[in-house]
Amino acid sequence: MRPHHQLYLCFFLLSLTVGSMFSRLPDIQVALGVNKASLGLVLIGLSCGAFIGLTIAAPIIARFGVRLSIMVPLAVVSICASLISIASHPAIAFGTLFILGVFISVLEVCLNLETDRHSAMLERGIMSRAHSMWSGGFFVAAIIGSGFRDMQIATSGHLLLIALVVILVVVLVVSKIVPATARAEEAQSATPIFALPTVEMVGLCIVVAAPMLAEGAGVDWSLIYMRDAFGTDPWTSGMALSGFTLAMAIARWFADPIVDHFGRKRTAGVLLGLTGIGAAMIIFAPAPMVAIAGFVIMGIGCSAVYPITISAAAQRTDRPAAVNVAALGQSAFVILFLGPPLLGFIAEHFGVRSAYLACLPLVVASLLFLNSLDKK
Repeated sequence: MRPHHQLYLCFFLLSLTVGSMFSRLPDIQVALGVNKASLGLVLIGLSCGAFIGLTIAAPIIARFGVRLSIMVPLAVVSICASLISIASHPAIAFGTLFILGVFISVLEVCLNLETDRHSAMLERGIMSRAHSMWSGGFFVAAIIGSGFRDMQIATSGHLLLIALVVILVVVLVVSKIVPATARAEEAQSATPIFALPTVEMVGLCIVVAAPMLAEGAGVDWSLIYMRDAFGTDPWTSGMALSGFTLAMAIARWFADPIVDHFGRKRTAGVLLGLTGIGAAMIIFAPAPMVAIAGFVIMGIGCSAVYPITISAAAQRTDRPAAVNVAALGQSAFVILFLGPPLLGFIAEHFGVRSAYLACLPLVVASLLFLNSLDKK
């Protein structure tokens, strides 16, 4: 297996694990005995862990190297995701999600950094294609989750099976991963302990806000949206999540040559427009199929904006690439993981459709800061 294909596999395994957990979120909600607002509070544990993990990811990667910074987090994430299914109290679930968030963040920074370096070695873009495997993992997780829920297979058995598969692949394949060499233009200054966005990176953080919130809303709340808005069965509800993730995966797989041809700014602008259109369709959908179509369009819109901004951050020359990637990831993952819990409060008090309304102002804000994608 070629080195960058190993990275593709790691993206897939990470999202398969996390996606499997989210595919059983309605069952986890019932098992914990909480409403949507309380479930949102539990999910904030993931956001808190992600914030801490992204803050300290760069020195961890520098200290332990690429191979360990991928293998250990993948194994820990798979174990924590399976333990959520047997959490006996919301506080225990919160703590487990906190640990999950820390290790997801370290792994995400390492994978994005390595992908950018391999892209430089190959002399062509592969960032969006790598992230298509992340979306592909969520798609596979959604299909498996829908099938297992329809067959009434226990959440604990489902997530334990996924964890065992992931750990086996980590031992047999990921352990042989070959680190890339750093870009020649990467800053060589000492890696700081904490990675925070600089003033110059604020624009990138704003650009990534809308697609990350929409992605979090699509992954976390699509099943509950379909259940509460239309009373659909588990398989039909799963079509929303699987359609969203499949659309993201396909769009990301073909995005790199499009970005190379049309440029970051133009591509991101079109995708952000599609994100807004998809969100509006979900808000006003009169029937399940219209909502599912909205999730598909929103999935296409969310697809490549984050990979585009990650590449832009990694190629900045003011700080080490790992620091800039971690700093941008900090903003992105806080939105990805903190946004959906906050949307849970909106859904609880104003209806689940209203939760998707929050995506629209962020789409406008992201469009206003597209010029930041071209700054070094």
